[in-house]
Amino acid sequence: MSALLIIQASVLKKDGYKTYQDAVRPLIESRGGKLRATGVELEVLEGARDGRRLVVFEFPSMEAIRGFWHSPEYAKVKQLRKDAARIDVWAVPAQ
Repeated sequence: MSALLIIQASVLKKDGYKTYQDAVRPLIESRGGKLRATGVELEVLEGARDGRRLVVFEFPSMEAIRGFWHSPEYAKVKQLRKDAARIDVWAVPAQ
C-alpha cells in the first residue's frame, strides 16, 4: 500500500533550503518516492492556512518512508537543512 510523506516547512534561508532540496530529491527518488505537490496554491476549504510551504511525496509503502527517513544517507543530507528550515513531517498510509 502506498504512503504519503507530508511536510510543512518554514524556510529560514532560501539558499540553504535550495541546497537541501537539490540533495534530498534524488535520495527520495532512489527510495521510490515521487513528488506529488510543492509550491502549489492551496485552496483552503475550512479553517486558516498558516503560510508554511507544503510538500507531498508518495512512496510505495510506509516501510519505504521509514527506510528513507532513518537511512545514513538522509542523516547526512538532513544536516544541510539544519539552519535553513524548520519542518513538521507526517507519514500517512494511503488507502
